[in-house]
Amino acid sequence: MPTEMLIVVMICFQLKHYVADYLFQPAWMLRGKGSIWSPGGYAHAGVHAICSLPVLAIAGLGLLPMLLLAAAEFAVHYAIDYGKSALSARTRCGPTTQLYWAMHGGDQLLHQLTYIAMLYAALILRTAA
Repeated sequence: MPTEMLIVVMICFQLKHYVADYLFQPAWMLRGKGSIWSPGGYAHAGVHAICSLPVLAIAGLGLLPMLLLAAAEFAVHYAIDYGKSALSARTRCGPTTQLYWAMHGGDQLLHQLTYIAMLYAALILRTAA
């Protein structure tokens, strides 16, 4: 994959993340991230996985690799958000505290590293095909 295409795919992941995390996340999803019994966290992770499919298509993957990477993203995204929610509930820190922003930044960093891993997997899968 040419360097320019790598950059295009990463930009698409960034745009996808913004839309899925900030525009397509209503309050019921936010409230549901801290409980394995609530559908909110699962729905939010599902939005991310579904929105990644066009990005993975741009990366040149076939349907099966796209679905496998989207499923992996679903699981990883859910785990990251659940962990942050559980930690946030225990610390009870609000948006005016440094700890809140450190946890938010850590959450976002883990999501960004997920996209780098997905791009790396896409490169391997394209080469293997």
